[in-house]
Amino acid sequence: MTERYSEIDEVIAYIHKHIYDPLPLARLADHVAYSPYHFTRIFKERIGLPPLYYVSSLRLQKAKDFLLRTNWNVRDIGLEIGQQSLGTFTTRFTERVGVSPSEFRDSALQADNHLRSLQKLDDWPREIPTSTRHARIEGTVQAEVPFEGVILIGLFAKPIPEGLPLHGTLLSCLGDFCFTGVKPGTYYLMATSVSWEMNALDVLLPHATLRTRSKEPIIVEPYSTVPHQQVTLHEPRPDDPPILISLPLLMNNFLKRKMQYSNR
Repeated sequence: MTERYSEIDEVIAYIHKHIYDPLPLARLADHVAYSPYHFTRIFKERIGLPPLYYVSSLRLQKAKDFLLRTNWNVRDIGLEIGQQSLGTFTTRFTERVGVSPSEFRDSALQADNHLRSLQKLDDWPREIPTSTRHARIEGTVQAEVPFEGVILIGLFAKPIPEGLPLHGTLLSCLGDFCFTGVKPGTYYLMATSVSWEMNALDVLLPHATLRTRSKEPIIVEPYSTVPHQQVTLHEPRPDDPPILISLPLLMNNFLKRKMQYSNR
């Protein structure tokens, strides 16, 4: 079935081609001969994010690549993606990736250690309880293609995997998941997979991992039941936003919580 607003595919390709150029909203809208207002509306409906937020996300993904694949200093990387201020770049990167640029650059060994630690686990809880109050969000995760590894799944404030999830956990296999203690609010369900054979660079730059995300929000209201969530991991698509959150950070948080829970 043809994806609705297929002309957005052309805009996405244009953004990737000109990612280091100034990309004001009017330029993107003109590319498909739409008014800025109409373009913003259909872009957000198709992608889930406003156009300029999507552009900034791709640029931060480029920054992650530069941090690991070059020896450029942090300021030069910020300038390369259009951030004139080192402080602004560092703040935005830290907020949306979860660690500072310098910490991200130095996290390759941590990524490998966390993945090996997870692979050795023989006691994987389906859920690490956080609270008996508030709502439960339950669901099932499937995959279009088979894989052996770990699934990172979480509830985020926006339809893009960035920053720390409001609720998050790891799964050792496909199947059921559950989040407890979910307060009333609006959430987006995101997940990705990491195969056991991946190296640290693959984990830190998850360009090829299976993923899924909800463009429509999950609304949690007081004293109401949230419908069962059914999601399917798929191979990356051109209109998927980048996975900005540092996966080793999520792995580390899970291992710490599991240790604390096991010691009770």
